[in-house]
Amino acid sequence: MSEIEKDTAAQSTADREIVVSRVIDAPRELVFKAFTEVRHLSQWWGPKGFTTTTRAFEFRVGGEWDFVMHAPDGTDYSEWITWTEINPPERIAMIHGEHRGDPNAFESALTFEAEGDTTRLEMRTLFPTMEQRDEAVEKYGAIEGGQQTLDNLAAYVAKIARKGDEH
Repeated sequence: MSEIEKDTAAQSTADREIVVSRVIDAPRELVFKAFTEVRHLSQWWGPKGFTTTTRAFEFRVGGEWDFVMHAPDGTDYSEWITWTEINPPERIAMIHGEHRGDPNAFESALTFEAEGDTTRLEMRTLFPTMEQRDEAVEKYGAIEGGQQTLDNLAAYVAKIARKGDEH
């Protein structure tokens, strides 16, 4: 794909997309690993104050993560992810919905870029429609929630790096 085609494709999806990023003070391999093992993922996933209960987890292309996010107000959100691409330690892509076959599921891609001893993590989410993207932003605080999730990840990997509990 040429640069012009890439620019055109980006413009055609911009109204359906949310992009959040953060520099994390940890090596790329450790940040990537925090996504690959449920014992890590369940410690930090979700916005501030949320907790996660995993029902099933298989980290492989075609594998699924079936989980419940528990909001601070007591609301439970059933969630489901299937991994569509895993390229350690550079990229993970997934489809994310409330359940398998969810017609409103969206696509997300995470890129992990090494910057010395830190990692620039970008989470790019593409919704089927602009209306679904707008609802995620307005009703569910998706941009703030995505940033809080990356903040939780940063705090978690800093803690395990200090403890030497990377394995």
